Amino acid sequence: MTPSRVVVTGVSGRMGALLVRLVRDTPGFVLHGGTDKPGSASIGLDVGLAAHLAPLEVSTVDSLDQALNRADVVIDFTTPEVSVVHARLCAEAGVPLVVGSTGFSAEAKEQMAAAAKKIALVMSPNMSVGVNLVIELAATLAKRLGEDFDVEVVETHHRMKKDAPSGTAMRLADELAKALGREHDDIRTSRVGQIGERPRKEIGVQALRGGDVVGEHTVFFFGDGERVELTHRATSREQFGRGALRAAKWIIGKTPGLYDMTHVLGVK
Repeated sequence: MTPSRVVVTGVSGRMGALLVRLVRDTPGFVLHGGTDKPGSASIGLDVGLAAHLAPLEVSTVDSLDQALNRADVVIDFTTPEVSVVHARLCAEAGVPLVVGSTGFSAEAKEQMAAAAKKIALVMSPNMSVGVNLVIELAATLAKRLGEDFDVEVVETHHRMKKDAPSGTAMRLADELAKALGREHDDIRTSRVGQIGERPRKEIGVQALRGGDVVGEHTVFFFGDGERVELTHRATSREQFGRGALRAAKWIIGKTPGLYDMTHVLGVK
C-alpha cells in the first residue's frame, strides 16, 4: 500500500519532534512536510535536524500552506491561535486535520467547527487511547452510582502547562454532567472563602501544577461510607503521539465533520 503522507506542525517543539520521530518509525506513514513558527532558527533546515533526528530530506517551512500540496493528513499540536489558522488552511486545501492543542476559547471552537464543514477534523484535548476510554468509563460509573455520590475531578500536570483546568479535566466534567443529567453551570472550577455547603449537583474540578508530571486525571465518586476512584496516569508523551497517529490513519477518507477520539476508537 502507498504510505500516507503526513505533515507535522511545530517540528522543533517537544510534541512536534516526537511526532516526526513516530511518523518516521511507523509503517504506513511517510513524512511529507513540517512547519515551525516564522522566525524560528529551524526554518529551511531539514525537518529531521529540526526535530533532533537524522536528515529526512524534507525542509522545514514557516507556513502550513507551503506543505499541503499532495498531503494526506496534517497533525497539529501547537496553540489554539495557530491551530485555528491551520484549520482554515487545511479547509481551503481539502486536507484532513488532527488537532491535539488545548485551551480553545468558545470563539476558536466555532472557527474549528466551521473548518470541519469542509474537511474531516479530529479535535481532542487528549489523544491518549487510555484516557479517552477512562472518560467513557467515568460516565458509565456516574450513571450507575447515581445521585447518592458526590463527583469531583482532580488533574495534575507539569509546571509549564499554560491552561487550567486541563482540557481533559473539563471534558471529563462535561461527560459526567451529561451522564447525570446536569448542566455545564453545575461544574465548579474554584472554591475560595465562605462558599457554604456543597450543592448536591455540583461537579468540582481542581488543578494541580508542579514538576514534570506528564498528566494525571482522577475522578472521585464520594458516597456515604465508601469512595470510588478512577485514575489515568500518563508517564510519557509518546502515548499522545501514538493516539494522534491512530487518529491520522482513521481520518483519511472520512467525510467532512468534527470528530473526537471516541469516534476514532469506535465508542461512537
